This record gives sequence, structure tokens and C-alpha cells, in this order.
Amino acid sequence: MASLPLPPLPHDPLYHHRAPPLLSPAAISPPTRLAVHYPHSRTNAQGDELRSHAAALQDCAVRRALRCGQELHARLLRSALQPDTFLLDSLLNMYCKCGRLLDARRVFDGMPHRDAVAWTAMVSAHTAAREPEEALNPFFQMNQQGLAPSGFTLASVLKSCSVGSHPKFTHQVHGQAVKLQGFDDPYVGSSLVEAYTSCGEVDAAETVLLGLPERSDVSWNALFNEYARHGDYRRVMQVLGKLAESGDELSKYTLPTVLKCCTELCLAKSGQAVHALVIKRGLEHDNILNNCLIEMYSRCLSAQEAYEVFVRIDEPDVVHCSAMISSFSRHDMACEAFDLFVKMADMGVKPNQYTFVGIAGVASRTGDANLCRCVHAHIVKSGFAMLKLVADAILNMYVKVGAAKDATVAFELMREPDTFSWNTFLSGFYSESNCEQGLRIFKQMTCEGFSTNKYTYVGVLRCCTSLTNLRYGTQVHACLLKSGLQGDTDVSRMLLDMYAQSGCFASARLVFYQLKERDAFSWTVIMSGYAKTEEAEKVIECFRSMLQENKRPNDVTLAVSLSVCSDMASLGSGLQLHSWSIKSGWNSSVVSGALVDMYVKCGNITDAEMLFYESETRDQVAWNTIICGYAQHGHGYKALDAFKQMVDDGKIPDDITFVGVLSACSHAGLLDEGRKYFKLLSTVYGITPTMEHYACMIDILSKAGRLAEAESLINLMPLTPDPSVWRTILGSCRIHRNTEIAERAAERLFELEPHDVSSSILLSNIYADLGRWNDVNRLRNMLLDRGIKKEPGCSWIEINGQIHVFLSQDGYPKY
Repeated sequence: MASLPLPPLPHDPLYHHRAPPLLSPAAISPPTRLAVHYPHSRTNAQGDELRSHAAALQDCAVRRALRCGQELHARLLRSALQPDTFLLDSLLNMYCKCGRLLDARRVFDGMPHRDAVAWTAMVSAHTAAREPEEALNPFFQMNQQGLAPSGFTLASVLKSCSVGSHPKFTHQVHGQAVKLQGFDDPYVGSSLVEAYTSCGEVDAAETVLLGLPERSDVSWNALFNEYARHGDYRRVMQVLGKLAESGDELSKYTLPTVLKCCTELCLAKSGQAVHALVIKRGLEHDNILNNCLIEMYSRCLSAQEAYEVFVRIDEPDVVHCSAMISSFSRHDMACEAFDLFVKMADMGVKPNQYTFVGIAGVASRTGDANLCRCVHAHIVKSGFAMLKLVADAILNMYVKVGAAKDATVAFELMREPDTFSWNTFLSGFYSESNCEQGLRIFKQMTCEGFSTNKYTYVGVLRCCTSLTNLRYGTQVHACLLKSGLQGDTDVSRMLLDMYAQSGCFASARLVFYQLKERDAFSWTVIMSGYAKTEEAEKVIECFRSMLQENKRPNDVTLAVSLSVCSDMASLGSGLQLHSWSIKSGWNSSVVSGALVDMYVKCGNITDAEMLFYESETRDQVAWNTIICGYAQHGHGYKALDAFKQMVDDGKIPDDITFVGVLSACSHAGLLDEGRKYFKLLSTVYGITPTMEHYACMIDILSKAGRLAEAESLINLMPLTPDPSVWRTILGSCRIHRNTEIAERAAERLFELEPHDVSSSILLSNIYADLGRWNDVNRLRNMLLDRGIKKEPGCSWIEINGQIHVFLSQDGYPKY
């Protein structure tokens, strides 16, 4: 039997200052215990008074009126009333609802008889305090004492399982609920669904939900939200179909999740169907749904549909306006975004930080630095510039438009930049003109102790790549190894590109073969590296390996492979690549141009011509390729006709076009046409002649026998003649048997390229043709005295798709 502990005496100095004593075994001493009478032995007056006090305590629990509850507790302590279980439960519940767990525990420990209500109150109190372990202990003890939990008890303990993510205990409670037929209480079923979803067992949650006799909106929402949280939007739509089959009505609280799934999956028709449901139920004025609809239409259809939702809102608030501005930004509608931003003042809507983040994003897409400065000034005037989110948006705005100085000032004004801020700042210094600043930013960031992540290393490696700074790149690689991020795919790809662009192909190859996942970019980088080395034939091997790994090549990959076929005149491999591109449905201008170039260089001008004129996209590169191809194959008139068609198609010729045109005149011996086009080069198209143009013109004059005019052009040209022009005129001197000019040309070649043997061989052949053998011997002795010898030529042959390279001194293999 228990009684309320006696209150302190009135003369106690702490009487008016300390909290009233609580029910606990320690506070009840045997000499002061009063006899406890069961309710049936009490008078009607005592029973009414107990019920009155219990009702007052329940009211305090509802209102969370802790002070009032404590006063009632003190009044009970001073009275001679003997509390019954109902009154103690009410007192316990009051302390639990008011969050006084310590006081509730003292009351609970002092109760002579604890019923299911008391145990449930303790479970619920600890669950509300997010103490799942403490909540489960009373439930264990309750079961040990043989008390059957009520539906509210099961729901409370399942809530604890949700908070603490206890899947094993959730299964046990599930079994107990089935045994006690607890699913008759819909609250138990929805709590079990939430418990399973919180533990990550969404399949079990779905099974429980579909098997419940009564399914609540809370349960459906819990399941939908869990699938959406894991990004499994398709599963949400599947479960949504089951919801429709079950006859349950879609709740207004479920619609935002469904709209988000439609947005992520770009299901425009499904989103429109949900919009129709919103209108049918009269929910057009729901702010959350309107925001979701604006986002859905913006990402799945266009900003126009999103704006039609926006204009139907009676009183759009700042959230609606911010969402609409972001929609305009996404669709590059800067004018519309700024118009809405200006109209916000007329609408009485004051922008918040998210509005300014959106408008800064719009400004960054315009590329107008002055406009960005105006936006920045307005943000400063509005007092939002120092907020972290807005400060990052300002920094990103200046970075996107390339305003490096403004970005530096914005970064220096930030109060507490974090790693994200540093990475954004670093991303503005990738171009060659300011990459050095990017390296300094990375150094400052590490010296100040900021943590680096994958985006930091991607940024600084891009700087090293642009600068081809191998020394700094290797230092970054060392930092990368210390950070443990070397296994990240994005970082490894940038590291591979850095080594390849810096000319350290051995390190690039090592990084490539250590990649966990090789994508098209990685394969293209390594293939481009092989193409620049003496192992160009391995490019085709890499292409085959790439296909074996089920990696789809991109335009650049195919173009690199075709360029290697062009350089090695490997028509067989080129035909295989062409066949693969047709089967894969490739029809890009890059690939078409590479194919035309491959056929041209492999000697198949007919297929190159057919492919060129069948192509739907003929860009500047394609025209240059076919014109130069005609020239190389001696079809001078076809090259000039192609040039005229190119001009008629509205394409403006460039310096490479005129190299092809002049080369065609050279091969066809068209002296007058060559002079005409050489004059058009500068007078009509404003192109300053390059060394290649002069070399072509000199070749035209030389082949026409105008050697003196060609030599005069060399002497009068504003550029310093390179060996190619002198070698051109030297080769023509053999044809026209002009030793005087040949000797002068050879003398200049000896000065420019003292270790090159080709000029000596050309002059020697001229002497030999004229029978001047003494001069031939003199040249050979001069080469021997200088220690110069002719490099042996190499040849290659393709057999069964394999390219074999050999030199003249190579013998047959020994078997």
C-alpha cells in the first residue's frame, strides 16, 4: 500500500522555493505511511474529489501546463487523500507530456501498482524525447510482468523502433501485434509501416501496408517518402497504381511526393493528370502543390506551362515568385525572370535569400558582367549579401561570367567561407590566362587548413592541365594520395588527362590501367596519347578493347581512331570503323569529317567524295577536307569547283581552305588561277598569308618554271622563310635543271637545318642528273665528315586487322 509523502513543514525555509516532492519509494518512510483504501471502500465525496484532481491533471497535460500541474501535485501532497491508480496515471501522464522525464520516473517508481497505461506513458515519453533504448526497456519489463500491451502501447514502441532504427525488434513487435490482433487499430498498422520504412525495409513496409484492413494517409505518405528519399521514383509510381487499385483516395499530402516523382522521371502526362486531380478537388490554392506544379512543368515541359500555373495564383508569395524565377533561369529566359523580379515590388512581395540566389543564377547565364554587378549592388542594398547562401551565389555568378577580379572581391568579403566556397572560387581560374591564380588558391586553401574534396582536386588538376605543369601536377597527385581520393572516378579521369596533356604518357598509362571504371572520356584520352607516340597502332587495339568492355565511344573517340587510320593509311581498319559507325547510327559532323579525311588519306577519293556529298551536315572542316583531298589526288578542277560550291552555300573560307585551293592549282599546274586565288586571299577575305600559302605559291611558280620569280617571292615575303619553301624550290630545280638557284637554296637549307640530310640528297641528285659526279662525291664526303647519315625508312602492313611495322634491315622471323 502507498500513500502520498508528507509535505515539508510551513516553517521550512525551502517551503516556498523548491519544487514539490515527487512520488518515490525513498520519499515514503514506513512510520508515515497512511492506509490506502481501494476505491470501493471510499466515500462518494472522496471519489468525486479524486476524479476532479485527475481531470485537472489531464487538462494540464493537454495544455502542457507544467507549473499548474506541479501546484496540483503539491496540493495533493498536503491533503489526506489516498491516490488511486487512475489519479497516479494522470499525474504520471502530466509529467510525461510536459517533458519532465526525471519527475515522471519518480512518480512511476513510487506507484504500488503499474497498469498498461503507466507503462505506455513511459514508453511514449522516452520516444518523444528521442531516447529509443530507454523507451524499449519499459516495454520489456511490461511483457515480463504479463501485461498485454494495448494498441497505443504497440504504436508507441513502434515509434521508438522508427526513431532508433531497430529492424530486429520491429519484427518482434510485428509478431506480437499479429498475435494480439493489434491491426484492428489503424494507428498500429500505420506505425508499423513507418517503423519498417525508417529501418530501410521498404518492401516489408509495402507488404504490411497492402495487407492492412484500413490504410491511412500517413502510411501511404511514409512509404512514398521513403522510396522518394532513396531516389526510387519508379517504385513510387508502381505503388501509386496499387493505391488506385485498392480504392483508397489519394491524399492532398501525398500529391507533392507524386508530383516530385513525375518531375524526376520527366513524366509530363502523369504530372498533368495530377494537376487535373488538384483542380477537381479544389486544391488550386494550396501553396505547396502550386510550387510542385511550377517545378514539374518547368522541368518536364517548359517555363510557359509553369507560368500559366503561376498566374492563376490569387496572391503569389515569395516562394512562388522564387520558384518561377528559377524556372525562367532554367530555360534561359533572363528577360522574363528580371521582369518578374521587378514586378515583385508592385505585388507587395519582398524577396528573400532564395529569390536573390535565383536571380543571381539568371544573371550568371547572361554572361553580362555589368548586369551581375547591378544584381550584386541590389543584394547589398537589401541586406542579404552576408548570408552564406547568397554570398555563395554571388561568387558563383561572377565565376560563371568570367569576372575574376569581381569574384576575388566577393570571396574576400565572405565571412566564413567553407570548402564549397573555396571550390567555387577555384572553378573560376581554369583558363590558361589565370590558371596560375588557381594554383595559388589551392595552396592558400590547404595552408589555411580547409578540408579538400573531390571537387577541389578536379579543379586544381584542370589548372595543371591547362598549364601543362607536370611538376605541380605531380605534387597535387601526392596530396591526392594522402587524402585517399585517388580511387574516385572523376578525380582519376582528370589526373589521367593532366598527365596525357603534359606529355608524361607513361604516368597517364599507369593511371588509366588503375581506373576502376573506364568511361569514354578515359579511353579517348589514352587513345589520343597513343596517337601522339610511335605506338599509334595501339589506338585501334584500344578501340576494340573499349567495345569489349561495353563502353560506347563518343564522337571524339571515333575521330581519334579514324585519324590514326588516316595517318597510317590503314584502309582496312578505317572500313571497319565506318561499318561500326553505320551500325551504331552515328551521323555527327565530327565523325563524317573524320571519315572523309580517312578515305582521302587512304587513297580512296571516290568514297570520300560520295560520303561528303551524302552528309547532311557539311561544316567548314568538311569542306576544307574535301578540297584538300581533291588537291592531294590531283583533281585540281574538282577542288576549285568545290571551293565555288562552298562559297555559294554561304560558308566563309579560312586560311586552311586557301591552302587546299592553292595546293590544287599547284598539282594541276594552274599558274594564272593560283595567282588569282593568292590575291583573293588578302584583298577579298582579309586573310594574312601564312608560310603555307607562300609555300604553295612558290610551288606553283616553281613547277611552271618561274624559278627566278619564286626566289624573288621568297626574298620579298614579310615572313622569315622556313626550310619548306627552300626545299620546294630545290625540288623544282631538279625538274628544270637549274643548278644556280639549286645551290643557293641548298646553301640556305644547310644554314637552317645543318643536320638534315634531305637537302643534300636533293642537290646530289641534281648533280647526278647533270653528270657532275665530282660534286656528288664532294657532297657525300661532306656528310661523312659531319657524321650525318640517312635515317632508314620504315614500312607497315595490315594483316588480319593487325598492323605490323618493319625496317629495311629487318629479316624474316626464324621458326
